[in-house]
Amino acid sequence: MKQQQFTDHQRPTWDSLATLIEQAGEPARRRDNDALAELPALYRRVCADYALARHRRYSTGLVEELHDLVQRGHRVLYQRKSIWLWRLIMFLWAGFPNAVRRHWRAFALASALFYVPAFVVGIACYFNADFIYSVMDADSVAGMEHMYDPSNPKLGRTEERSDDSNFMMFGFYIQNNIGIGFRTFAGGIVAGIGTVLVLLFNGVVIGGVAGHLTQLGFTETFWPFVAGHSAFELTAICISGAAGLLLGKAVIAPGRRKRSEALKVAGLEAVNLVVGAAFMLLAAAFVEAFWSPNQAVSHGVKYLVSATLWLLLILYLAFAGRNIRAD
Repeated sequence: MKQQQFTDHQRPTWDSLATLIEQAGEPARRRDNDALAELPALYRRVCADYALARHRRYSTGLVEELHDLVQRGHRVLYQRKSIWLWRLIMFLWAGFPNAVRRHWRAFALASALFYVPAFVVGIACYFNADFIYSVMDADSVAGMEHMYDPSNPKLGRTEERSDDSNFMMFGFYIQNNIGIGFRTFAGGIVAGIGTVLVLLFNGVVIGGVAGHLTQLGFTETFWPFVAGHSAFELTAICISGAAGLLLGKAVIAPGRRKRSEALKVAGLEAVNLVVGAAFMLLAAAFVEAFWSPNQAVSHGVKYLVSATLWLLLILYLAFAGRNIRAD
């Protein structure tokens, strides 16, 4: 095929790819995502045309034109993915821990609302075997006792979920953890009252269960099981609570801003906390599904891993990404 015939036949494809490349660089609201979905296929066809043009020794001008088009297409297809991945890494390394430090007062308040009732109710349930029934109904208490009974071959699982595989439990824990985190955050929109109640409730229940199972003597089953994922899960709940308290503050005390504007600003900040907490809850679900129920691992190793995770998490939130701005 002569060069002119080749150019006339393939020119519409080249022009289409050039148009999509320009469109990909526009703001998201102006992009036609349906049209951009065709970009990878057009890119592959132009790559083939470029290779053919070189093989047939077409004019330098045509080869350079196609080379330029291929390079631009490569940047759009692959560099954008790299930027997305880079932004995710920078968020986890700097954006998230910086957001936690920026709102440490809200984080400290949320932690107090969670840990203080957990400690008080835990002590009460430890010294009074019946106090747990002031916190939970009898069926829930029985279910919790079954989960950590030393005679239970599937520790940490109820009778209803005893046949579930670790992968199924992983999915269940993700759903459960994300649900708690979301409720803790979303409750902030009701002037922060919802967040406060969810934090208090979870603190009371978790502390009550810990105290009750300890006084029953289930220490060899309960504590090694929960130790591994406690760092991620409990901290993520408090961070979600901090995000909810930010929303509550914007509703109650918007300052000089309009309430809607204050909510918008607080919401943008809160999203950084909530997204980071979601990653932590995902990690907690993974540990809870695959590490916590593993009875082949000695209790000493589980406690050592737990202490290491707590230390690393504290160092991460305290120091990661300092002096780095991750937009």
